[in-house]
Amino acid sequence: MDEKTLKQTDIAVYKAIQSETRREMDHLVMIASENYASRAVIEAQANVMTNKYAEGYPAARYYGGCEFVDEVEEIAIKRAKDLFKVEYVNVQPHSGSQANMAVYMSFLSPGDVILGMNLAHGGHLSHGSSVSFSGMLYKGISYGLNSRTQLIDYDQINDLVKMHKPKMIIAGASAYPRQIDFNLFHEIAHSNGAYLMVDMAHIAGLIAANLHPSPVGKADFITSTTHKTLRGPRGGLILARKEFGPRLNKGIFPGIQGGPLMHIIAAKAVSFKEAMTQDFIDYQVQVIKNAKVLADELMRLGFDLISGGTDNHLLLVDLSKMAITGQEAEHALEQVAIVANKNSIPFDKRGPRVTSGLRLGTPALTTRGMKEPEMKIIASIIKGVIKDPGNQIELARARNKVLEICESYPIYQSLMYDKKENIQ
Repeated sequence: MDEKTLKQTDIAVYKAIQSETRREMDHLVMIASENYASRAVIEAQANVMTNKYAEGYPAARYYGGCEFVDEVEEIAIKRAKDLFKVEYVNVQPHSGSQANMAVYMSFLSPGDVILGMNLAHGGHLSHGSSVSFSGMLYKGISYGLNSRTQLIDYDQINDLVKMHKPKMIIAGASAYPRQIDFNLFHEIAHSNGAYLMVDMAHIAGLIAANLHPSPVGKADFITSTTHKTLRGPRGGLILARKEFGPRLNKGIFPGIQGGPLMHIIAAKAVSFKEAMTQDFIDYQVQVIKNAKVLADELMRLGFDLISGGTDNHLLLVDLSKMAITGQEAEHALEQVAIVANKNSIPFDKRGPRVTSGLRLGTPALTTRGMKEPEMKIIASIIKGVIKDPGNQIELARARNKVLEICESYPIYQSLMYDKKENIQ
């Protein structure tokens, strides 16, 4: 066996990983769906379980030699059950979208009607968008926000359910800054004979910390990613009542996946353990505090926010009245090492490649240890960049200030393979 290191074997990939580590250290990551996994989670992904095929489930595999991967999957399942107080868990989905696909494939037939949040109003591609498998295989109908309140329009949902009679309603979003009323979704779905699926990918960490109402007991199916606010490895998760377990298990394997990624499942197990600590709860409390302060400060500085603020980890800036698009704002911030993403806003007159919005999140900043004072400083930097994106002198000053903040709140120094190496 070749025991050479990555650096010895493939210098190009080694340097790319080094450079990515440095980028994450030297940038303010404000993409709401991104976070920094712990060293323990990262270590758990880089292990020999990547070698093991384990089609099937613990104690019911199609390959021999699975006793230890069975052990780690059982640990992950038990921890997720305890964390979210749920009867059934499947930790095998490779992603959140595949978790969603497995639920659809298990309980829907091609052509069935599904009702999900409009992509332009904060929904996700896999909730029925025509460009996604969810809109290609099923008939996707969309609900959205009330134009006046900029909150989910539950009256519209009720009307659409009565009109289109969906077999499944999907609650959950990727750019919605307010709490979601799962009780009301439950009432609408079950009074109309529809399944309710909650995609809690963005808010799973907040739910685990009891800072957002849980969909457990209200939804028939709950899907999630394991990264984002949950701060684990990139992957998916399905929660449900015990009675749905056999069909969901078949939906994942052999339905849409072959062998699970056992090294990733090991990392999921680690992240679930981390999420059961007081430190994790304190972290989630600070994520919300930081988001609220960032929102309040941006509004004080003259920015409009969709719904006028936030209840969770993200906020959506409305740039429609300003002389800059979402695309331009994203590019301008990138020049000063602030990483955010352009985002459509409700009733956006610009297309999804340009947009009139900017989505900002606080999970990664909070992981670094930043608190309310830093949010105010960052809001001021964002204002200066967006109000005058062509001013190179001010951009240089902003870049230096960002570097200063990053150096004050370091991350991942121990993961640099060679700190002294000059990465080109």
